[in-house]
Amino acid sequence: MELLDWKNLPFSYIKTDYNVRCYYRDGKWGKLEISSSEYINLHMAATCLHYGQETFEGLKAFRGKDGKIRIFRPNENAKRMIKSAKGVMMAEITEELFIEAVTQAVKLNERFIPPYESGASLYIRPLLIGSGAQVGVSPSKEYLFIVFVTPVGPYFKEGFKPVDVWICREYDRAAPLGTGNIKVGGNYAASLIPADIAHKNGFAAALYLDPREKKYIDECGPANFIAIKNNTYITPKSNSILPSITNKSLMTLAEEIGMKVEVRPVPIEELETFEEVGMVGTAAVLSPIKRIVDTNKIYTYGKNNEPGKKCTELYNKLRAIQYGDIEDKHNWVFVL
Repeated sequence: MELLDWKNLPFSYIKTDYNVRCYYRDGKWGKLEISSSEYINLHMAATCLHYGQETFEGLKAFRGKDGKIRIFRPNENAKRMIKSAKGVMMAEITEELFIEAVTQAVKLNERFIPPYESGASLYIRPLLIGSGAQVGVSPSKEYLFIVFVTPVGPYFKEGFKPVDVWICREYDRAAPLGTGNIKVGGNYAASLIPADIAHKNGFAAALYLDPREKKYIDECGPANFIAIKNNTYITPKSNSILPSITNKSLMTLAEEIGMKVEVRPVPIEELETFEEVGMVGTAAVLSPIKRIVDTNKIYTYGKNNEPGKKCTELYNKLRAIQYGDIEDKHNWVFVL
């Protein structure tokens, strides 16, 4: 393997040795297969290409200072993929098969797991697609489940440093009663133009408002939005937000350190009352926000371009669990 610069890895695809695949045919899932190919032999009329029958997940594996490999909460990703599959009428993968495939893909590519304290991790991408041919708009009868992995650095190049985001009023990433609360590719396709606008104007991400009234905070680019004030951890409640496993974990940790937790609608006007704000998700982990720029207003947080106290405490605690530096009281981590 070409020697990788672990401390300067981008968040992008790097070829690894193997991926794991499983086919759904004749009403049942087959056995896991190991492949060294990066390509899929797919029918041109496959439903994933025409009718959006596609869902995916993202999770990470970490190498601890004890040398052990830890996968963070794969059972939660399995449950979310099952929910997403139901949402677009796909064959549901079982939780057991999901975890077996993820574990096998990590073990097969162990040499690509970045070393402890490198700032990098092994990103795991499970993918479920409709592979059967259909011309009419209807669910496929065949599906393909794949798990591949790739070593990655921080999602935002700044790492755990405050970033600027832009309030996007011209675009929605999902409809009020659409697919925003499940992890399907269409949601991300809808976010490409606003994300490009944000990046070209120097912002890390686009912050979306609720698609119905444009009065409440919704998703924040590829992550959930969080805010802190009066020792309270606040995150928006909405049917168009994808439930983040990282956010769910941070809520538990916030309560552990004596904070209150509120999941509720967050009106735009409340932005000026927050002490700290951030984006949370598997890829981003917790990315503090320095400025939120709206059409006629700028909201500023923190001092000296440093993350806030509570965001720092929560980020450090979550990372310590993921790497095995502190006790995993909640049995979140699968140790290989």
